[in-house]
Amino acid sequence: MALFSQPTARALAILDLLMANPHQAFGLTEMTRRLNLNKATCHAILTTMANYGFLVQHPKTKAYRLGPSIIAAGNAAFAQFPVLEYARPELEALQNDLGIGFAVTGRSKMHQVLLALYGRATPLIDSFQLGLRLPNTAPVAACFTAFSDAKYLEAWLTRAHEARDGYNEKLDQKLRVSLIAIRAHGYEVTLKTKAESELRDELGRIHNSWSLTELEEAANKYQHDLCDEHYHLDRVDPKARYDISTITVPVFVYKEVPVMCFVAGSFDKTITGAQVEEIAVRMKESADRVTALASGRDTVS
Repeated sequence: MALFSQPTARALAILDLLMANPHQAFGLTEMTRRLNLNKATCHAILTTMANYGFLVQHPKTKAYRLGPSIIAAGNAAFAQFPVLEYARPELEALQNDLGIGFAVTGRSKMHQVLLALYGRATPLIDSFQLGLRLPNTAPVAACFTAFSDAKYLEAWLTRAHEARDGYNEKLDQKLRVSLIAIRAHGYEVTLKTKAESELRDELGRIHNSWSLTELEEAANKYQHDLCDEHYHLDRVDPKARYDISTITVPVFVYKEVPVMCFVAGSFDKTITGAQVEEIAVRMKESADRVTALASGRDTVS
């Protein structure tokens, strides 16, 4: 069983609330209401975080917002992830040319994380805003997994089986076929599902409480329910029409595993398989240029 620190979770819940509402500040009473925290406990955490510069308290309203230490931490993280800077002009150009929204996702040990948005995102991503975290468990984050080593792939599959209380051969085969297709195509295509619609509704319901526990439970249920649906489009027929959720392309720096992924979304109507392929080709061209720049094989003109 994974270790869990409740005090750490409370501090992270505060940061999550403020990151999800960057134009708002929250007083102690509102913070405790939204996060369902004890007032004394919340006050102690807020005071400590403010003393260390992670929060700033307004001298009159006494409301809290993110502080300079968070900016410093973000800049330090960005300095270690400069590939995002190379991605920005590519994704802005794609968004303008194709008229659809794009996102950038990264991967941590246990989650797939939303790093940046360009244009109008998918309704699901809008529900999460920046900092989206979905469990790094099949079938989520398949594009990362398809280009990872066998050990990582097996762990990804195992977590899916464990989430469903035991090995399921049919599910295992379906997921492996999807990974093979992603690797063969060089990109991932997902379809709109009932699970996605239900997750959006759940996120809307719990947004005002912003409980990390509830967010985690909703994301885990989404991952679990996706396993029962037709989620990955393994074979693209150029003449067929599809209700597409996302098209995802990996970005490499060193030829190992993807350092991040470009994700196209916000498809308002069905599109043809030929259009899917055209969008994916454009995205791969951009991803290749970012890879060349980030790995030093090319220079910015």
